[in-house]
Amino acid sequence: MRRLSRRSRSSGITSLIVALGLAGGAGLMLKPSDRSLEGRAQVTDGDTIRIGEARIRIKGIDAPEMEQRCSRAGRAYACGEASRRALIDLVSGEIVRCRAAGRDRYQRILARCSVNAKDIGARMVEDGWAVSYGRDYDPEEIRARSRSVGLWEGEFERPQDWRREHSHRG
Repeated sequence: MRRLSRRSRSSGITSLIVALGLAGGAGLMLKPSDRSLEGRAQVTDGDTIRIGEARIRIKGIDAPEMEQRCSRAGRAYACGEASRRALIDLVSGEIVRCRAAGRDRYQRILARCSVNAKDIGARMVEDGWAVSYGRDYDPEEIRARSRSVGLWEGEFERPQDWRREHSHRG
């Protein structure tokens, strides 16, 4: 049996500690490219999740802010909370897989994410609980609008416009 030098043992232990720290108790796994993340997600709002310590903004969608109100059948409702609830329903108890595509201005990871091989962004827009942001999910938004589902069932201000009016970060 070969005996490792003190330096080799030390760097091996350090690598193991770093790997365990990245895997974390929350089920975060960083793949070798460091561009893929997967694990159980905690939902912050309708377009932001956390996997372990990684804050992830779902690329290509924009959901109402938590404080945002919309109306349906003439009655106001908390559409930001409704959007968050829709995302919770999609990811609860499931492994979420994300492919990083950069960072936003708030240093959140921008990523396309899926559950059971289904694109979360596409589902949120098609179900009407988010709008297409940057034209990525325009066909899904058109379908949601034509079916009058989610936000499209009533009246709402696009989240980007709502933030601008309320000087709110998104």
